[in-house]
Amino acid sequence: MTFPTLHSADEVQRRDEIGRPGVTPRSFSRSELAAAFQKFEETVAAAAETRDWDAWVAQYTPDVDYIEHAAGTMRGREQVRAWIQRTMTTFPGSHMIAFPTLWSVIDESTGRIICELDNPMADPGDGSVISATNISIVTYAGDGLWCRQEDIYNPLRFLRAGLKWCRKAQALGTLDDDAARWMQEHGTGQQQ
Repeated sequence: MTFPTLHSADEVQRRDEIGRPGVTPRSFSRSELAAAFQKFEETVAAAAETRDWDAWVAQYTPDVDYIEHAAGTMRGREQVRAWIQRTMTTFPGSHMIAFPTLWSVIDESTGRIICELDNPMADPGDGSVISATNISIVTYAGDGLWCRQEDIYNPLRFLRAGLKWCRKAQALGTLDDDAARWMQEHGTGQQQ
């Protein structure tokens, strides 16, 4: 018995796009992908520290597709910029202090990096580390730029982490107004 070859939807789309104007199949060496991802991580770290997300947005192609399952698909840098500015200036994003990579895999055949990112929140006042993780798949376009990113995560884990942080900060007297509003809106009595 033979089985059909299965392809991801992205592979089928990429295969169908080959030959269209402006779309060319490219392959990248493992070392180029690794170096580009190291720069990606450095850019993310700098943005998390400075809260200036423009350099982070600039590492994507002008026509980037950014898939964020709760927010939808953003097309182009300006949509990504508006989303990241909004996300990182309101709770819980405003309280996430870093986005370190816990592990990553280089897939040379697709020009992708698959990684797990941690999203630790600021210390609520007692040294606690409260966090949630996500999987990101970033597709390299060459020349240090990324043409696609998809973030995959369980929204309930992020909700629980946010509520845990708010409850801890409230108990410690460190809950700020933005987090208090978010807690009022999302705190449905669920216990962490």
